[in-house]
Amino acid sequence: MSSECAIRLQDVCKSFPVYDKPHHRLLQMLFPRKQPWFREFHALKNIGLEIKKGQTLGIVGRNGSGKSTLLQIICGTLMPSSGAVVVSGRIAALLELGTGFNPEFTGRENVYLNGSVLGLTREQIDDRFDDIAAFADIGDFIEQPVKSYSSGMYVRLAFAVAISTTPDILIVDEALSVGDEAFQRKCFARIDTIRDAGATVLFVSHSAGTVVELCDRAVLLDRGEVLAEGSPKAVVSRYQKLLYAPADKVMALRDGYKRDLDGYKRDLLAELAGADGRDVLCPGDDVGPASVRDGYLSEDSGGAYLEEGLRPQSTMRYQSKGAHIEQPHIETLDGRPVNVLRAGEEYVYTYRVRFDVTAVAVRFGMMIKMVSGLELGGGASTPLGASELTVRPDDVVVARFRFRATVAPGVYFMNAGVTAHDQEGETFLDRLIDALMFRVMPDEERVGTGIIDFSVEPAIRLLGQGSGVSV
Repeated sequence: MSSECAIRLQDVCKSFPVYDKPHHRLLQMLFPRKQPWFREFHALKNIGLEIKKGQTLGIVGRNGSGKSTLLQIICGTLMPSSGAVVVSGRIAALLELGTGFNPEFTGRENVYLNGSVLGLTREQIDDRFDDIAAFADIGDFIEQPVKSYSSGMYVRLAFAVAISTTPDILIVDEALSVGDEAFQRKCFARIDTIRDAGATVLFVSHSAGTVVELCDRAVLLDRGEVLAEGSPKAVVSRYQKLLYAPADKVMALRDGYKRDLDGYKRDLLAELAGADGRDVLCPGDDVGPASVRDGYLSEDSGGAYLEEGLRPQSTMRYQSKGAHIEQPHIETLDGRPVNVLRAGEEYVYTYRVRFDVTAVAVRFGMMIKMVSGLELGGGASTPLGASELTVRPDDVVVARFRFRATVAPGVYFMNAGVTAHDQEGETFLDRLIDALMFRVMPDEERVGTGIIDFSVEPAIRLLGQGSGVSV
């Protein structure tokens, strides 16, 4: 992360006139020098922020706190009532996706129209059109008027155009809450790529886990004021405390947060490290077993089954150093390939690794992640430094990881990786990010809450009439 400043806000204020009755607006226009016919609503009050280049800043706050207004001022679509805004770099903003699309134009025509608005030349759009169309993945509808699109198709195309630029600053305002899980994951992966390339990212979300995972700094806005600034974990905890506080405690919390703001500013996290040397796989690349590709299994009577279309669109492969991971998939304990799982049951995550070099101290690993990219947990074939496995060219190894589906119903992604020791220590010989995706079915009898099921066993005992209940 650079020490240079990408965005600087100095005492930024923004107010809007609020009219009690519609005709008061006309009276204000006709008689501006007489008494004001409006009340001022202060959306932002003396905002002062410095955001460094390469930093990922999360902005949290209750509805109406001024988050979207702040982003629009940074983008230049709103002017501040007072204060100064200095922005260094090209901005790509995912605010109102699809704003500016002409419903009568085809998807292709809107790509060129919106791309021009974002500052791309026609030649640049020509060069990037195939990538935009591939990311949107709406097929032949790209040649149809967008007024015939579903809301999901509309958002896919709008997002694809918005991130087709090479921004210095990327602004995301709850734009990732749309689309199916596979598309959301693809969007998060693209944001990761832009961030790893050194762009500054401003991210607004009500999802605490997403902010903690993606950001290295966070800001809490409330009623147009900055109440906390610092590490995402610390800021999010204060935000949640404020969000669920009783009405009569809110002002005391706000006052306490403002008094301690200087302390929060000293609580900054280290720079997030980016990954280098990765190749991107297209959605059609062959990374699954033949039985999965051929639709070997269909839904059975209530058990785990294979859903043919449940494939990730965000798979990335690290640069190979002599190994190649093949056919990652999930099996039942009797060997049936599945990707829709029953909660609480055991399965096997397996893949083959073909080696082209001699390697020592070889280890294999797996990781389960949420749609946002938050790593929930995984495992390795041996502890670090304990592997005695040596492989040679043309060797093939099958890695198998038995695990229990103890996560909440929803969609998840899995990584696969193989490492070995060389002169510099342990290094990846091959690694697949988002190698596959799976879904955990809803369970009507589930009593666990949250993401991970810790097999909690509740016990409730009635002490007696009038004594209350003890848990």
